[in-house]
Amino acid sequence: MAWTPMDIAIIAGVITTVAFVLVSLLLLMLHYMYRHKGTYHTNEAKGTEFAESADAALQGDPSLQETGDSSRKEYFI
Repeated sequence: MAWTPMDIAIIAGVITTVAFVLVSLLLLMLHYMYRHKGTYHTNEAKGTEFAESADAALQGDPSLQETGDSSRKEYFI
C-alpha cells in the first residue's frame, strides 16, 4: 500500500499536535513546580516561636483556654 501525500500530511499533523501538547504540559508543570516550591501554610499560633516551653507558648492561645482546673496538664505525644 502506497502512502499518498494527504495521508502523510495527516500523520505529520497528528504527531505535531501530540508533541505540542506534551511540550505545553511539560512547560506548565515546570512553571507550577517553580512557583510553588516548598511553600506550605501552618495554623500555628503567632508569636510562639520564642516561647521557652510548649506550656508557655500555648498559655495565651484563646482557643485553648479552659474554664476547668488548670493544675491538670495533658501531653499528647
